[in-house]
Amino acid sequence: MIPLSKKGSCSSQLCLALCAFGLALLGDLSQALPVEDQDYYLQEIINRDHYYSYPGPDEEFSPLTEQPGEEETAPVTEAEEPPKFRPGKKELKQKKGNKKEKSILEIPPAKNGNKKGEKNKKGNEKMPDGDYESRRAYEVVRESCPPLGLETLKITDFQLHASTVKRYGLGAHRGRLNIQAGVNENDFYDGAWCAGRNDPYQWIEVDARRLTKFTGVITQGRNSLWLSDWVTSYKVMVSNDSHAWITVKNGSGDMIFEGNSEKEIPVLNELPVPIVARYIRINPRSWYEEGSICMRLEILGCPLPDPNNYYHRRNEMTTTDDLDFKHHNYKEMRQLMKVVNEMCPNITRIYNIGKSHQGLKLYAVEISDNPGEHEVGEPEFRYIAGAHGNEVLGRELMLLLMQFMCQEYLAGNPRITHLIEDTRIHLLPSINPDGYEMAYEVGSELGGWSLGRWTQDGIDINNNFPDLNTMLWEAEDRKKFQRKVPNHHIPIPEWYLSENATVAVETRAVIAWMEKIPFVLGGNLQGGELVVAYPYDMVRSTWKTQEHTPTPDDHVFRWLAYSYASTHRLMTDARRRVCHTEDFQKEDGTVNGASWHTVAGSINDFSYLHTNCFELSIYVGCDKYPHESELPEEWENNRESLIVFMEQVHRGIKGMVRDLSGKGIPNAIISVEGVNHDIRTASDGDYWRLLNPGEYVVIAKAEGYTSSTKNCAVGYDMGATQCDFTISKTNLARIKEIMEKFGKQPISLSIRRLRQRARQRRQQR
Repeated sequence: MIPLSKKGSCSSQLCLALCAFGLALLGDLSQALPVEDQDYYLQEIINRDHYYSYPGPDEEFSPLTEQPGEEETAPVTEAEEPPKFRPGKKELKQKKGNKKEKSILEIPPAKNGNKKGEKNKKGNEKMPDGDYESRRAYEVVRESCPPLGLETLKITDFQLHASTVKRYGLGAHRGRLNIQAGVNENDFYDGAWCAGRNDPYQWIEVDARRLTKFTGVITQGRNSLWLSDWVTSYKVMVSNDSHAWITVKNGSGDMIFEGNSEKEIPVLNELPVPIVARYIRINPRSWYEEGSICMRLEILGCPLPDPNNYYHRRNEMTTTDDLDFKHHNYKEMRQLMKVVNEMCPNITRIYNIGKSHQGLKLYAVEISDNPGEHEVGEPEFRYIAGAHGNEVLGRELMLLLMQFMCQEYLAGNPRITHLIEDTRIHLLPSINPDGYEMAYEVGSELGGWSLGRWTQDGIDINNNFPDLNTMLWEAEDRKKFQRKVPNHHIPIPEWYLSENATVAVETRAVIAWMEKIPFVLGGNLQGGELVVAYPYDMVRSTWKTQEHTPTPDDHVFRWLAYSYASTHRLMTDARRRVCHTEDFQKEDGTVNGASWHTVAGSINDFSYLHTNCFELSIYVGCDKYPHESELPEEWENNRESLIVFMEQVHRGIKGMVRDLSGKGIPNAIISVEGVNHDIRTASDGDYWRLLNPGEYVVIAKAEGYTSSTKNCAVGYDMGATQCDFTISKTNLARIKEIMEKFGKQPISLSIRRLRQRARQRRQQR
């Protein structure tokens, strides 16, 4: 018989053992449970301590320092070798990180934070003495990871948390690098995360949702026209469970990182060594004395490979296109064009349309089965990019597109082959190379919102074209003078052509290019948003800044915009978060330019009113200057849209306008009944008129010729309807031709009658 005392002792030991086994089993089950199957929001509420549970100003501030034993319960490790985020040629894959990781016991001194345009002083750095491990650790310090994606929206709003917020529009979800405030800086769309209090106990936190190798932090102040708010110093803390936090140290003490000195210029601070954790928290320690605690930020980090996690594998983007996914400076851009031309000499041609303010040539690549010549009956298409030098994604998409089309043509892709054989395509990757070089100098994430936007002489090319809208609308308002200004091919005013006019040399080069080639359709690629904008870009009411202002071809422009947006991977996704303040989902990722914000002298309006070309602005991404590692995914997002939009040049009607002898008539006017906008034939007498499916009454006329009318039907299948015209000269034109042939000038009939009446009056007297 067992004594009672021993029995009680045995029972207590057994209970302890069972409890330990149960806890271990629960831990294993929670780790095995996929992320998407967990109640994430409930977990976050349970795991987070309430803000008021932190000590007051007079108490010791313990949450920002490590608690005894925390390193055992929530180990945060130092990585030995960060994976290199250089996408492969065939497939974009992340390299596996080293499985061996060390616990952080002491962090060596950090490097100084680099501000915009400031270079790392590598020449003054010395390699530390010691064994191989020390040297390898030093090399790791100098490496960095790409952004996690606060600016590109890869990090969702639910992954951002803060201690307190001033109001909803200044919540943690607004603390993204380069985010822009609304016009009114209202409660919903403001320009930063702002804490509800100004004290050293505030924080903003990012949940990477997987183990991540953190290497740096980039910060900005609040985007505001009226207020000056920014953080001047901060601490960085990391955690694996959001409970136990470890502060990044500088030797034995907590490291204080230098913050911003103004609100717009990004400041980069690299961590002393890469740190592996799931959560990272920024704790402001000081701020602008006349402002508040407000921040925008980006986190640099390499997510560690997790092949067993279906959630992350499902959301990873891969590409199989063998293209050069990198940012190209001016010299590298020229070299890449040359490589494409050498690969496909029979379908490509490199030429330049002029020079920039700094003397850099504005290179373009032509892709056609007969490069260098306009083929009768073949429409001309153009893509241009880089009007704002810091919006570099469009530039890289153009370089990727020319590589892709060359490769696919050589591979015999029937879709690309058909497009090249039936279309003359022009790609102009960089209109503003001077501005690009400025942005390229500081690199991705550090140029802010506007560095490199303007030309070298401070001009915004996108809005530097003649304002023809005002001329047209004033003429329409004064009906008696309406005939003096046509509804198309409106001439450029004389003041604009003078040397003293504030016109960029790049703008003049683009205008000359547009006038020389009979473009039918074009798209200018821009950045900072995800939407397709169609004209008019200028409001008609002078006292309004936003007003829907459609063109006579509004139905065609809407279709063209939708053709790009609907085939983009994200533009029409209803679940997508807005980039800054505007939600374009109500119009399926498209917007009338004037209803968004009015702009006088835009390239879209000028192209429509001065030439035959229908031009749209295509905003290809929230991030103007995405990191190099983002380019493969951005290419996949836009590839199909770029091709589909080019194919729209073959929608509508096309044909020839000839005289009785079969000769093409240049500059003949093509009018569509019910549409108050005409186009003109090219030098060979051929024309292209973009129209949606339907039946149209089309009229062809030219000076000295009788007009001709036809009914032309446009179908739903791709391919323009052939609609040719043959027109004969008027009797007066024939008389003029005969008299000019014999050296005599014809007398106007009205003048002859006036002279006869004058003689009769003199005779009566």
